[in-house]
Amino acid sequence: MGVKRYELTEAQWARIAPLLPGKDGDPGRSGSDNRLFVNGVLWVLRSGAFWQHLPERYGKWKTVHARFTRWAKAGVWEKVFNDLIKDRRNEYLMLDSTLVRAHQQATTGRGSGQKKGPRIRLWGVPEAD
Repeated sequence: MGVKRYELTEAQWARIAPLLPGKDGDPGRSGSDNRLFVNGVLWVLRSGAFWQHLPERYGKWKTVHARFTRWAKAGVWEKVFNDLIKDRRNEYLMLDSTLVRAHQQATTGRGSGQKKGPRIRLWGVPEAD
């Protein structure tokens, strides 16, 4: 079976899987399916669609979004990106504005006039103060 649009290849998944929480042996709960979850996040980010339009095969959109937010607050995405950019060949991570488009609510992580709460960068990692 081939890789679906916007999903990770076997090589890409093998590269990032050890960096993610929820593996057997990690403290706390194990992730039910980290690969499916990451592919769902990539589908939203790469398609530019709203979370509500996430295809059902990835699970309930609210659950996926909540997990995405938890991982962002915990620095998981930043850890993955920091590890990937160490590879001088950089074959695993090629993101630019043609692949990832932010929708309106993703630009700052805050609604208009809202002053409290964390500021969120495009990929969901809180900015340093």
